[in-house]
Amino acid sequence: MSTHLLPTPLLAHYSAGMPQLCSSGLSENWLLKECGHRHWLAIAHSQGQVRPEFRDALGHKVYAAFSLVRIAHAQLERIEEHDVFSISTQCLPVGRTQHYSQHVLVSRGQRMALVEMLSVFVRRTQAGSNRSIARAVMATLQAACPSSQAALAEAAEAFVQHGRARRAASSRQTSDADLHTSAYTPCPYNDFNGANLLYFSSFQSMVDRAEGAYLQSPRPALLRERELVFYGNLDIGDSVRTQLRRDAGPAGQLAHHSLLHRGSDGICIAEVFTRKQSAHQALALAA
Repeated sequence: MSTHLLPTPLLAHYSAGMPQLCSSGLSENWLLKECGHRHWLAIAHSQGQVRPEFRDALGHKVYAAFSLVRIAHAQLERIEEHDVFSISTQCLPVGRTQHYSQHVLVSRGQRMALVEMLSVFVRRTQAGSNRSIARAVMATLQAACPSSQAALAEAAEAFVQHGRARRAASSRQTSDADLHTSAYTPCPYNDFNGANLLYFSSFQSMVDRAEGAYLQSPRPALLRERELVFYGNLDIGDSVRTQLRRDAGPAGQLAHHSLLHRGSDGICIAEVFTRKQSAHQALALAA
């Protein structure tokens, strides 16, 4: 199979309509789904494929599951109905089973968000069981990084190291102060994807549900940064217990760390770090 890496970013243009928008500008959930889709297409492109269709060394069908996703420098509230915006995507392999991608969201000549993603190829070791998801052994992927993408490779390494440091810091937090616990049963029609896996963007929506139940604020805070770390998945019908701990921060900012546990066995399947800004403070700074 011929292989090549992306020589230039993949660029797509959009006009903000109801599918892309929410009550506070561009929908974070839509953005995650779109960047996830572009990540998958970019992997295929980097491997010389017209469409993404991958199998492991034994011929089993595999999917790219995210292990780490981060949204930074977010100003999604600045995108309004009918605004034109673009997403520029770059992607490269990191080892034999992982891929890193960068997605730059631009509107009116200004960056509105940077989305970074790290995925690993996985497959089910037991048919029909999302709890049996394991890393796939790949045999034919291109792993070299040309000198033209050295900067992107450095960004990928920094992204991986940042995630490790963030998780190590969170493991030292033992206080139960400001801890809120909620439960949610994901909906098969809305929270699972076409591979029958709990979709990675659903983890973000579950944390926002927990935040809303905890704070009950009439004006939602505005996203500035979100980091999602994924450890596992669950089957349709299982539930998720979210433990949200509010972190200390400057006045006008909302920061919290969430652990998501599988209801059936209590295993932690994800943790999410969130930083937002109050709508009131954002308006005051913009004035």
